[in-house]
Amino acid sequence: MKRKITSMSLWMLVMMAVVFLAACSDDSSSDQSSDGNSDEPITLTLFNADGEEKTFDDPVAQKITEETGVKLEIDYPVGGSDEAVPLMIASGDYPDLIFAKGDLGKLIEAGGVIKLDDLIEEKGDNIKQMYGDQLDRLRNSIDDPSIYTVGTYGVENAHWETSGTFQIQLDVLRELGYPEINTLEEFEAAITEYVEMHPEIDGQKTIPLSLLGSDWRWLITVGDPASAASGIPGDGQWAIDDETGEATYKFLLPELKEYFRWLNGMNDKGLLDPESFTHTYDTYISKLSSGRVLSVADQDWNISDADAALVSDGKEWRTYAPLPVTLGEEYVSQGLKDYGYSGGWGIAISSTSEYQEEAFEFLDWMASEEAQILVNWGIEGENYDVVDGKRVLKEEDRERKNSDNNYGKETGVGYYVYPFPQWGNAALDSNGEPISPDTEQDIIDNFNSAEKEVLVEYDMNNWIDWFPPTEELGVSNHGQAFNYPISSGSDLEIIQQKADDLTEQRITQAILGSPDDFDATWDAMIDELEAMDIEKANQEMTQKTLEIMELWGTK
Repeated sequence: MKRKITSMSLWMLVMMAVVFLAACSDDSSSDQSSDGNSDEPITLTLFNADGEEKTFDDPVAQKITEETGVKLEIDYPVGGSDEAVPLMIASGDYPDLIFAKGDLGKLIEAGGVIKLDDLIEEKGDNIKQMYGDQLDRLRNSIDDPSIYTVGTYGVENAHWETSGTFQIQLDVLRELGYPEINTLEEFEAAITEYVEMHPEIDGQKTIPLSLLGSDWRWLITVGDPASAASGIPGDGQWAIDDETGEATYKFLLPELKEYFRWLNGMNDKGLLDPESFTHTYDTYISKLSSGRVLSVADQDWNISDADAALVSDGKEWRTYAPLPVTLGEEYVSQGLKDYGYSGGWGIAISSTSEYQEEAFEFLDWMASEEAQILVNWGIEGENYDVVDGKRVLKEEDRERKNSDNNYGKETGVGYYVYPFPQWGNAALDSNGEPISPDTEQDIIDNFNSAEKEVLVEYDMNNWIDWFPPTEELGVSNHGQAFNYPISSGSDLEIIQQKADDLTEQRITQAILGSPDDFDATWDAMIDELEAMDIEKANQEMTQKTLEIMELWGTK
């Protein structure tokens, strides 16, 4: 029999519904964090100009999310394309965080990124502590002294390693009785003698010297070694007088011409890999990994995959030793030059992000001691132990770090140091312990067996013992010019881009051409540079350098 709902019953049902909804509301609020945000992590999109395909789910990434409530969705320029930032600007579609390298000026000009000064002042305690009296080096320019980025390079750095130098196989040194190699002439003589002794390695033709000049790496394997051989500090495409600030587009200098004349001779003698300007990065790394390339002129980070593969294959004697090679004894290698904290490049927050404060809080947390230990060392008990108050990498991690090129990607250890804010390899935590596992002693301990044997023969502890010491080279007053933010559409930007395109093409032609044609090819290039008003670029870069020094208080 159906029962009638009385008015009293209806009233009671309504009251029960109200109580139920209130209870649900209370339960909902109990799931909110104290600032009103959900406990669910937010996702921040990050464009990393130096990034690669990878998901943010390794153990260190998970720990970062646990501590910050932030997950990163990382995008990167496919195929090394340099059009990513211009496309962002054209579309107005920006990610939350942007590491644009040298394209920062374009973003500032387009209003694509925000000023961080107020956020740093209000809630940037970790950033202020990290940068200290170097904070002014984050500022954009004299005309616009705002801060748009943080990160990229360490603030406190020691020079226990070199990179970007000429490097030679350890077996070449052993076979030749451990010779002294300080000049290009000695370098060429060593690889020439060795290739005559060993025209093949493991059944494949020996390659005396290989470069990678088919993509943007032309800059680091062709252009930068020319500076290194000429004793010019690493200012990218510029040679700068550190006292006066006078800047010269470096390919105008006679020393650079003589370096490329040497490369032209190497090619003519069959000592330069004929595919140096055509092979892909993967092919280049494959060649190095085979052990048949006797020497390179490259950055350590660019060949790290090959080095790990050689060690993993038991080919330690096919790994490389860095050399302080210059054009002649009168030139001083700048391999251990201290550039100070150079500012410039860094991670910016986009003007369209819905999470600007959260993005800044994330960057500030990445500058904290807790974060610095995490990203450098990994997770305590998993990647390292604390023994007598000191962090010690687990042996398995130490071995994988040296031999497995996927170690960082899979574990996250060391993977999120660059391009985020970083204290630097010389920094100490609040207990006086190194913030980085890459102390000089750790570097020495991690040398492979062949490296240790060669170092003993040369009566050295570390490869840097070969190089002029940092203390003798002095600290740069102007940092490094390739980090400078250049105004988008300025004469300096336009002329340098034209000059860079021209020199890459013409110098490649000069290297690969007949020695009889070298001078004519080079002189024609200089005429073209002068025709595009390269002197105006020199003047503007000089002015930019002087402004940077004034901004930093080093002039």
